[in-house]
Amino acid sequence: MNILFIMYDQLRFDYLSCAGHPKLQTPNFDRVASMGVRFTNAYVQSPICGASRMCFYTGRYTSSHGAQWNNFPLRVGEHTLGDHLRKNGMDCWLLGKTHMKADAEGMERLGLTPDTVIGARQAECGFDVWIRDDGLWGLGPDGFYDEKRSPYNAYLNSKGYEGVNPWADFANAGIENGEKASGWMFKNADKPANIKNEDSETPWLTSRTIDFMNEAKGPWCAHVSYIKPHWPYIVPAPYHNMFTPADVPPPLRHEVELEDPQPVYGSYQKNKIAQAFQRDDVRDKVIPAYMGLIKQCDDELGRILDHLNETGQMADTMIVLTSDHGDYLGDHWLGEKDLFHEQSVKIPMIIYDPRTAADATRGTTCDALVESIDLAATFVEVAGGEVPDHIIEGRSLLPWLRGETPEWRDFVISEFDYSPTPQAVRLDVEPRDARLYMIFDGRWKMMHAEGGFRPMLFDLENDPEEFHDLAKTGEHQDQIDRLYALLAQWGRRPAQRVTKSEQDIKNMRGKSLRKGILPFLYDGSEVDEELTVHYRGPVSKKIAED
Repeated sequence: MNILFIMYDQLRFDYLSCAGHPKLQTPNFDRVASMGVRFTNAYVQSPICGASRMCFYTGRYTSSHGAQWNNFPLRVGEHTLGDHLRKNGMDCWLLGKTHMKADAEGMERLGLTPDTVIGARQAECGFDVWIRDDGLWGLGPDGFYDEKRSPYNAYLNSKGYEGVNPWADFANAGIENGEKASGWMFKNADKPANIKNEDSETPWLTSRTIDFMNEAKGPWCAHVSYIKPHWPYIVPAPYHNMFTPADVPPPLRHEVELEDPQPVYGSYQKNKIAQAFQRDDVRDKVIPAYMGLIKQCDDELGRILDHLNETGQMADTMIVLTSDHGDYLGDHWLGEKDLFHEQSVKIPMIIYDPRTAADATRGTTCDALVESIDLAATFVEVAGGEVPDHIIEGRSLLPWLRGETPEWRDFVISEFDYSPTPQAVRLDVEPRDARLYMIFDGRWKMMHAEGGFRPMLFDLENDPEEFHDLAKTGEHQDQIDRLYALLAQWGRRPAQRVTKSEQDIKNMRGKSLRKGILPFLYDGSEVDEELTVHYRGPVSKKIAED
């Protein structure tokens, strides 16, 4: 069986019609949900692009793999999906974005170069690359944000879109009075991007995906990773005006959140993106464009599903739809992602398994507490392997797909390292202390902040909107203590013991005795005679007397 692992960047869990959005219809996401299982409580292990993706690709928490923020290199030698799947006879391909930065120093230390197969895989997060494009081709006075060559820009040039950076000039800009109206400016979000729809980013990657499926030899795992609906928030016609400000839900926020906020949260309320999304005129421009981008994603998903049906591949292809994090869009007085409210840390996750064992769960939802790292374990089992649970920290979701009720986790964890941000500077926090942790048990959610700051606590049973930070009141210390104990339990996991499995260690027990290492014996009678055979018998020569 093949695996089509599709990720959308910054797609909120509740901006799908199958998840209950009141205005946005996503029939193709719904189509996959009707064929499979929609997991309603799926959480990322870090609500920031790069760190979250490294968790998906390694099956490990950010404090285990170490790449805890954008452009923090994933250390050389870290096990990835590609390593695990190829070991079990399945190729692992990338189409689109990873936001992975290679550990160039580590590769140089080991003599690995990107022009070798092993070196290339180390530099590409373990994937074999069909086509990689991380999708943010910003160009400023100091050059490009991403120094790699953009295959998408090359494609646009080949289609007649001129310039050094047609990604910015056409795909992410409209026109106003004959001038570029850049998507970097929120006021332009309602303009149609100056590009044919079929040449914009999402259709372009869909076409490359169809090319791949026509040419690839299985079994394969294809990670199709779209840059949208991530900002810049601008979309080509006809999607630019499918939605209006009347379709924008009111912001989910409360004045009480501004009263004595936890210091890190309070600092984020004051950053540029939050202050922008606190304005109704910004939300009225941006959110219809965001919805249009999602609608475009849904239509392009339909192209993929139709191709799978037409070519007979639907019957042997697992489909996974998910996101690397959400988008606040003004909720909780915030924009972007980064913190641990549901809008940021909770993600859509829909899985279609074509095998008959999954027939009983088709069209259902699963409310189990799921982590993004569970997909790595799931894919290893799909490839026919045994999950190396001393390396992969997630758990396979296949039992849930088969309608079983496995022994499962009691809480989920997410981590966020905000050390490179203006918020850390504003709070005068050293990089080593600019770290946040979330623990959520399905009802109680706590955020711990290093650096001496107080925690945050929410009771989602009685406050599902997460407005009331109960840590302010001092009346729920029992829950705070309980969650801290669970967080400490999680922190004691043997995360770095990746070279020996539990079974390897069990198999080692006692083996040294059979290799003649026999310490702490009095006369040898304490062990079987065969273990001392080489240490008994007549002396061949009396060296001392000679």
